[in-house]
Amino acid sequence: MAAVLATAGVGVVQAHPSDRGPGVGAHWVAGWMAAPSNRGDISLENPIPSAPADHTLRVMTTPHLSGSVERVRLTNRFGAKPIRIGGVTVSRRVRGAQVKRIVPVTFGGSDSVSIAPGADVASDPVDVDVTAWRSLAVSVFLPDATVPTVHYVGNATSFATVAGSGDHSRDTSGAAFTVPTDQVPLVSGIDFAATTSVTSVVAVGDSITDGFMAAQYLGLTEDRSVIDTNVRYPDFLQRRLDRAGIDRPVLNAGISGNRVTLGPAIFAYGPSLMDRVADDVIGVPGVRDVILLEGINDLGIPPGTDAATVIDGLRKVILRLHAAGLRVHLGTLLPAATSLSDGWSTPAANGQRLVVNAWIRRQHLSDSVIDFESAMRDPHDPNGLNPRLSGPDLLHPNAAGYSTMAAQVDLATLAS
Repeated sequence: MAAVLATAGVGVVQAHPSDRGPGVGAHWVAGWMAAPSNRGDISLENPIPSAPADHTLRVMTTPHLSGSVERVRLTNRFGAKPIRIGGVTVSRRVRGAQVKRIVPVTFGGSDSVSIAPGADVASDPVDVDVTAWRSLAVSVFLPDATVPTVHYVGNATSFATVAGSGDHSRDTSGAAFTVPTDQVPLVSGIDFAATTSVTSVVAVGDSITDGFMAAQYLGLTEDRSVIDTNVRYPDFLQRRLDRAGIDRPVLNAGISGNRVTLGPAIFAYGPSLMDRVADDVIGVPGVRDVILLEGINDLGIPPGTDAATVIDGLRKVILRLHAAGLRVHLGTLLPAATSLSDGWSTPAANGQRLVVNAWIRRQHLSDSVIDFESAMRDPHDPNGLNPRLSGPDLLHPNAAGYSTMAAQVDLATLAS
């Protein structure tokens, strides 16, 4: 299929609109995305240096589409002041921060653009051959002191140069990019020009969609061995679609810690799903199907809420998605009663989870139900996660668990 990077979601501002569209019989389809979660100056681990000036970011992405024309989306969604972009390029990754075949990216014909607080911006289309699953680097020069909006749990290594080092966006060498981070700063999407028959699947949820894997029982930090391995459940689902010859990209709109009805318990957990669904799901170019798996954090993060509130929130989200013409595939919440992380093991939370799952299984509002819970629960303790499929915190799956989750999706529901 043909590819082109462009993005016109809810709240997206195109600073200088380009007169070049996706072409006759084509439309924009997102091939990669990272849902903005918070400001990059507030971080727990592997942060981007706080508000550096005159430096360059090199953000690594793994598109789920192939194509020859792309457009980049940048975000200042949580910024307090405008961000001045001094230059952007795209290139193919070689290794580390080293790249090849650098192509400049413009905005209304200009190398620079200013992004207002709360806004996103889409670039002009750029001609570059992109192959699905091969890393595409987006390099962004920031001349001013900048606090970027980020996606907190990126599960991929990106890079930055030190403050005062200047514009390295056109360097093929990675030597200047000495600061690694697994956050995703500024870059929120890469869209492709594809035939109108090609549409995307957006998986939206919390850390279980985001692909977090805990390093220890308390689940406070991530297992570093999973970085750059693409073993989230949406990645495994993409591989299943590829093998089946179903030409649809799966986009990951998960935000770790996210909740359906409540705002962030801490800074990095993003706006509630009800507040972000317009931008992070409905506004994704080319979206047709949505896999929705969220609610465990509403119940489990103290003080928590009850099943009725979560159900009401899910119902409202589904109605909004249907009103936008999207199909919704609703997932049951994974068991978590044997976890000690952040209060998910409380008896009250587990009881409320069972109520939510009972509603999910019997409701007819969503277009289908994906029973993740049945495949992931411990056969010896159905209220807990199967240890073979779980990380050490017994809350987040391991790679085998995420693969098992992807296997529960009926591809027939996504084939048309």
